[in-house]
Amino acid sequence: MVLIDVDGTLVDSVPDLAYCVDAMLDQLGLPHRGESEVRLWVGNGVERLVRRALVGALDGEPDEALFKKAYPIYLKLYEANVSVRSVLYPGVREGLAWLKQQGFKLGCVTNKAAQFTLPLLKDLGVYDDFGIVVCGDTLPQKKPDPTPLLHAAKHFGVNPQQSLMLGDSVSDVKAARAAGFKIICMSYGYNHGQDIRSAHPDAVIDSMAELPKLLP
Repeated sequence: MVLIDVDGTLVDSVPDLAYCVDAMLDQLGLPHRGESEVRLWVGNGVERLVRRALVGALDGEPDEALFKKAYPIYLKLYEANVSVRSVLYPGVREGLAWLKQQGFKLGCVTNKAAQFTLPLLKDLGVYDDFGIVVCGDTLPQKKPDPTPLLHAAKHFGVNPQQSLMLGDSVSDVKAARAAGFKIICMSYGYNHGQDIRSAHPDAVIDSMAELPKLLP
């Protein structure tokens, strides 16, 4: 079984996320943050992204009243823009085709809510490649908790020792290690500006098209 993360692994979703951040800030009369900043903030779900956008930093908390005003604005914007500018990374289609050809059971595990994940995967034409999609609100736990990965393994009837997570962040590495999975990370993903190699995944690749060289 191979489980694959969405944002920063399958899909470059930052162009849509950043557009919605700046459109939300417009409505609040606050300055734009821009795509380069947003690229450093994604990876822990939409609520965390909105909080980071309001304070303009990876850490820190905005005024709660401001957040309560901003969050519904962002959700409405993102629902309308979930796949307008987002694209699959180069090599994703080739990688998925090869994994399916080899007979791997494929699942998707993301911290993104189902209301955004499912339309995104469908719009980009990859939803049907997965036998299960575990979203950020499917279970009470999210990555880096191992529960979403173990839930997918149970669904397929596969042992963690026969399972691989394909991700791009420290959260993916922690979840995979805790679940007893192997973990391969993409070099290009969202990891708050840090090189993912410092998290010591089993391998780092530049494209999913490289998977045939790593997997038996």
